[in-house]
Amino acid sequence: MLKKTFSKSETEVSNLGYGCWGIGKAFWIGADDNESKRALHSAIDKGINLFDSALVYGEGHSEKLVGEVEKESGQSLFITSKIPSKKYEWPAKDESTLEESFPKEHIIECTEKSLRNLKRDYIDLQQFHVWNDKWTDNDEWKEAVYQLKKDGKVRFFGISINDHQPENGIIAGKTGLIDSFQVI
Repeated sequence: MLKKTFSKSETEVSNLGYGCWGIGKAFWIGADDNESKRALHSAIDKGINLFDSALVYGEGHSEKLVGEVEKESGQSLFITSKIPSKKYEWPAKDESTLEESFPKEHIIECTEKSLRNLKRDYIDLQQFHVWNDKWTDNDEWKEAVYQLKKDGKVRFFGISINDHQPENGIIAGKTGLIDSFQVI
């Protein structure tokens, strides 16, 4: 499996990642847990160490499966998750505000839920599941990112860009707080 260094770290991640949307059992699509766990183990056996989940994938079910399989495998995985907008919007509407979508307490609370689901002390990459660059100047999201990184609960922060919006996130990226962008 080819690997490369992730962002500004020395951590090597597989070029091929495992998207965990379909193993959530709810919200979008679902799969049998035993089949999902076999698929996750098979991916690990083939050298994949990058696993992309989100709190909304089965309301944490996907994260729970990934956390279980990480423990069963005895390997350290590079696990990503995503914080949903408090309004559950995909993509974020232009009139939505940061206060409605990603207040500081929501960012921290969702991260804590993901950590409990994964049974981990930290998330390698936590991402905003949607973004609107007009929110960039609001310090509330920045305070949450600083706190989660300072507390060791998140190693890296990113933005998941929805619906073919490649320009959305450029301004946030200039803050230096965004380590990666996940593009649809």
